[in-house]
Amino acid sequence: MLQDIERVLLTQEEIAAHVAQLAARLTADYAEKDPVLICVLKGAVNFFKDLVVQLPFHCEYEFVVASSYGGGTQTSGSVQLRKDVFTDLRGRHVVVIEDILDTGLTLDFLVAHLKTKEPASLKICTLLDKPSRRRVELQADYVGVTIPNEFVVGYGLDYNEHYRNLPFIGILKPAVYSHP
Repeated sequence: MLQDIERVLLTQEEIAAHVAQLAARLTADYAEKDPVLICVLKGAVNFFKDLVVQLPFHCEYEFVVASSYGGGTQTSGSVQLRKDVFTDLRGRHVVVIEDILDTGLTLDFLVAHLKTKEPASLKICTLLDKPSRRRVELQADYVGVTIPNEFVVGYGLDYNEHYRNLPFIGILKPAVYSHP
């Protein structure tokens, strides 16, 4: 698996520092609001876990499964919601926790869907932001780090359901995903 990585983009220590910074910002903004934190599965699960344990306030967890990627490196353009939230979001403060904001298609779809549930507020927290690939007008409210237009894996991010368990975020060698 390691032989497929061109280079490490973010080490475990760098990821931890970004997560801590995001936790501090969320604590400042939500300490008295009892928010609902929504993890976008599967990719954000590592980030979500590391983030929420640093939040010293009451919050609820929810999980959604939404994706515009199939087994490749490019979005299909069609977003599917495979698992929705069960918590009543009406009048609640909601923060969507995502691993990467790339094209924006999945989060744009998800935000529009969640707004129909009438939350008091709805914000996006992403570990990684890749604005060079954005296909919709969407910005995250909380961003760990902006990254270049490279295909990244590790720390929950995958290629064809592989590499999620890497403890760092690395750039996948193009030969791995470009061969037939």
